[in-house]
Order: sequence, then structure tokens, then C-alpha cells
Amino acid sequence: MNRLKNATSPYLLQHADNPVEWFEWGEEAFAEARRRDVPLLVSIGYSACHWCHVMAHESFEHAATAQMMNQRFVNVKVDREERPDVDAVYMSATTAMTGQGGWPMTVFATPEGHPFYAGTYFPRQQFQRLVDGVSQAWAKDREAVLSQGSKVVEALSESAALPGGPLPTAETTVRAVDDLAKGFDPVRGGFGGAPKFPPSMVLEFLLRHGTPDAMAMAEKTLDAMARGGMYDQLGGGFARYSVDAAWVVPHFEKMLYDNALLLRVYTHWWRSTGSPLARRVALETADWLLREMRTPEGGFASALDADSEGVEGKFYVWTPAELREVLGEERGAWAASVFEVTGAGTFEHGASVLQLLSDPDDRALLDDVRATLLTARSVRVRPGRDDKVVAAWNGLAIAALAEAGALFDRHDLVDAARTAAELLDTVHLDGPRLSRTSRDGRAGSNAGVLEDYADVAEGFLALYGVTGEARWFDRAGSLLDTVLDRFPDGSGGFFDTADDGERLFQRPRDPTDNATPSGQFAAAGALLSYGALTGSARHRDAAEAAVGTVSVLADRHARFAGWGLAVAEAALAGPVEVAITGPVDDPRTTALHRAALMAGVPGTVIALGDGGVPLMEGRGLVGGEPAAYVCRHFTCQAPVTSPADLTRELLGATAR
Repeated sequence: MNRLKNATSPYLLQHADNPVEWFEWGEEAFAEARRRDVPLLVSIGYSACHWCHVMAHESFEHAATAQMMNQRFVNVKVDREERPDVDAVYMSATTAMTGQGGWPMTVFATPEGHPFYAGTYFPRQQFQRLVDGVSQAWAKDREAVLSQGSKVVEALSESAALPGGPLPTAETTVRAVDDLAKGFDPVRGGFGGAPKFPPSMVLEFLLRHGTPDAMAMAEKTLDAMARGGMYDQLGGGFARYSVDAAWVVPHFEKMLYDNALLLRVYTHWWRSTGSPLARRVALETADWLLREMRTPEGGFASALDADSEGVEGKFYVWTPAELREVLGEERGAWAASVFEVTGAGTFEHGASVLQLLSDPDDRALLDDVRATLLTARSVRVRPGRDDKVVAAWNGLAIAALAEAGALFDRHDLVDAARTAAELLDTVHLDGPRLSRTSRDGRAGSNAGVLEDYADVAEGFLALYGVTGEARWFDRAGSLLDTVLDRFPDGSGGFFDTADDGERLFQRPRDPTDNATPSGQFAAAGALLSYGALTGSARHRDAAEAAVGTVSVLADRHARFAGWGLAVAEAALAGPVEVAITGPVDDPRTTALHRAALMAGVPGTVIALGDGGVPLMEGRGLVGGEPAAYVCRHFTCQAPVTSPADLTRELLGATAR
């Protein structure tokens, strides 16, 4: 066992018995490189990464390759999910040097951490030649290597962040919809060609925008994703992305962040339209989260691998013969037709990924067939699970489960959100500071980054809005104070790391969305909601400054500003503030609360309960009855006591 044997990351533990003498990222590795006067070889990946496993089997488990690495380098293994800051700076270097990035990422760096050569996956023989060539260059042409590292660092340090701008206007969001339409696939949904990733943040913006053109793009994409192979038609939950443009064949890893974001989007689609498909997919995804992703401590695991038994997708795909074996001849043939399972197959070796392109007439038969196949599939060898708890992604899950539980009247989902929040509160939070990860109820040593603070604050605020439990409002306020104190970049935006954190050769700062909302836009959304609940100009002003980047992005790269555009919609709507006063267990209070939740006004914030939140101050019962106050910037309309009146006021508030 190498030094990784004491790691908390499941990904690092997968490499603990490699013959490579791995170090974890940190000063010990840098000191050893300086002592030996050799470069660093930094390998970055994550547990659910298929090609990371391939490179590990080919090279890192290979004795001769490991010997070359050990003799010539100090080798550092990094879990990108634990250290997104390290991943971000080296990904910037990799894309700058090669024009593309990905995982596994392979970076050669000086003992000071300055990258001078980088790439992604290398087959064994090519990797061996690379190891030999880099070590020879270090030995024979050191000055050129050091110069290259210095030039990379200088170039990256000079790369300016996207400039800020004024608060986006309604015209900004209209132009963003027009920009999105240019890349929209009207036949298959989604944006661009293959591969297609779930555009969760863009879909949230389109639903909030709500015009016919925006809704058409959102609904086409949501329908196509839910019916294709990227959605698990038996067990619920979404795979990471589709390798083709028609959503047929996924890359089979399942990530917590994708499913948390999509659960929320499908819940909001149902709220907007009443779509039965939206309701089914949202609830199946929520049930999948509770069934397969919960940890014993009540948090949610990071990911499920794409592979089982060393084969990608083996757990999920079917042949016609396998369907007949489980279901019998008649029902097996029916299932093959319904789920698009053919003799030729849509995947490898004649197997097919299940799709459900249309709903059959016999819904009861479909439900019975799905249940039977799910039971049969459960005896297959399951993909591995990365069971570390990532704060940011659990924050996204808390928000989604809390809202879905309230809207679908599923108290178990709200309870699961509360339990996950309690884990973050008791394990991840130490005063105002947040640990990014935990495992087995023990916090990791990696400090939270901006997205952790922002997404956990967002989750806590959503949980408060559903339960009225003021402790979550208070915890969110503490996290956002840390954001304002430790992360500002001096130009209205935010760095992705705190000002007292570990110093990298570049302090990462990226305002654009990637697989998750950018830390900057996530912070803007949480700050806006908190400011609406408190009347705090400090929080409101910070939110508006942070979302100002959208004014620049909307005309050029709207696909990478979805969450910022969604926050802009909330700011343009007010956001609308609803104070509901009355005992939370009173059915009249519950009815008003549900009316507020169902209205779907962008970014609506809800204060609920007996007090503890500034928006509730001075908002009393009316004639002894629970009442609702609809406000903007703490200026309220006359209180109402009936859900119908509240709905009318909220729908009237959507007009700009």
C-alpha cells in the first residue's frame, strides 16, 4: 500500500495498492520534489471516470511503468471532486497548451507546481515514451523546461476574467433566448451536436423566462432526455451525458449533481405545465436518490461508476433474448418493442439501451414489466459507488428534494433534505467555515470552495422556505457572510477559493457554468434570496454585481450562463417576497404556503412560521387567521387569507 491508504477519497483509495508511489496533493509532495530535484507528475481524475480506470489498469498498475514514474518523478494523485481548485488551474493549463481538456488529466510540473507539459489519457506505450522524454528534457534542457513553465503561469495569470456589467435587463434575457435558439436542435432537443450534456441551468432559465419560444425549447429537451437512453427507464435517474445527438446512448456514470439539478428542473416543469411525464421523472429521480445514493449518515454519495465487471454500461443494457428470459416470450417481445430493444442493438455487442419514446396504452403492464426487469437487474454486478459526500452537490440535492417534497406532498423527501442538511451542519460546518467533503461521517481536510458555500446556502434557504425552520435561514446567512468576507475578487465578482486558502500558481476564477452552476452565479442567487428575506442592501448589491457578467455573456455564450440568467429573471421579478404568518401545522397556513409554492414566480422567496426572519416582522394574523403578504423590497400589498387571492396576487406580480 502506498501513501494513499489513509485518504478519505474513494478515488484515491482505488490507487492505494498501485506500485506507483503516489502522494496526495500537498506540501509533502512539493518538498520531496525539491529534495530529489525532479518534476511532479500530477494525475487528476475521479471515481466515475471510465478512461481514468483504463489508464490506471494500463499504466499505474503496471510494474515497469510504475518503476519509471517512481524513479523520475514525484507522483501526485488528485481527486478533482475533492480538489476542484487544483483541477481548475491545471485544466486551464492543459487546455491552453493542447487546445482541449478532459480526464484523466496528466500534468508535468516543476517542484513549485508550475505546469510545463500536459495532456489527458495516454495509452501505456505512449505514456512510457512521454515519461522518458519529459525526464530527459528535465535532465538535459532544464532551462527550457523552467522557461516553459514560467510562460504558462504568466499567460494564465494575465488572462482576464470576463468583465462585469450592469444588472441584466429584460432585453438581456430576451437576447439570451434568441442566442440559445441559434444552437437549439428542434428535432431532438438540446443544444449543439454530439455529445449532448443535460443543459440543466439553461433549462431552469427557460422555464423562468416562460415565453412560448423559451418553453418550447425547454419542453422539447426535457421530453427528449426523459424518453431517451440517458434516463434510466427502469430505476430512474440520469446518466452523465449522451454520446450521440439523439439521447440514445449515454456515458453511463450517474452523478449526484446532474440528478439534483434535473430533479429540480423537472419539478419546476411540472409546476409550470402539469406534465405527467415531468411528475413521473421527478419522483422517480427522487426515489432513485433515496434508494441508491444515500449514505448511512444521511448525506448523498457523489457518483455511480459507468462500469461494472470492467465493462461500461453492462449493468444497464439488454438484448431481446434477455428480455424474453425474464418476461417470457409474449411480454418479452412487447417490452422489446416498447423499449426499442432490437437484434442489432443500439450499444455494443448487440445490446440495447432502454428508451421509452412514447407511452404505451397499457400503463399497468408497463409498470409491471418495469418492476420485473428492475428486480432482475438488481442481481447483476452493480457499478461502484463513490460514497464521499460533497458539500456543494448535497446543497443542490437538499434544495431539489425540499421543493419536490413540498410540491408533490412527499414528506419523506423533505425529511431526507433535512437529514442531509443536518449532516452538513454537524460534520462539514466548523463555525463559519465549510469542509468540502466528508466520508463515513468524518470531514475531509479540503476547504470548501465558493460553490460549496453558495450551493449549501441555496439548499438551506430552500429548506427554510419549505419548513419554516429558522435555523436553516441562520446557517445560510453565516455561509454567505463568509462568501462576502473571503471570496470577493475586487471587481464585483468572486474567486473560487477563499483568500486564506492554499496558494496555487493561479487563484481560480470562472464565472461561467460548467456541469454545475458557476460558484459566482450560485452565490448571486443565494445572496439575492437572502437579501430578499432580510432587506439587506449589502447582500442585494453583491448579488447584482456578481450577476452583472450575464450582461456580457448573454449575447455570446448564453449556454454557459444559464444559472446567471435564471438569477437575472429572479432579480427582474423582484424577487417576489411572500411572508406567510400562522402556525405551520394549521391547515389554513398550509394552504397558503402551497399556493405560494405553486405560483412559480421566478425566484420567489417564502418566509414561513412564527418569526425569526426580518421579512416576517410586523406581518401578523388577520382577524385571527393565517395570512400571506406579497411584497417587493419589503413593500407589501394588503394581506390575504385565501389561497385563491394569494394566487391572483402572485400571478399579477409576474407582469413586468
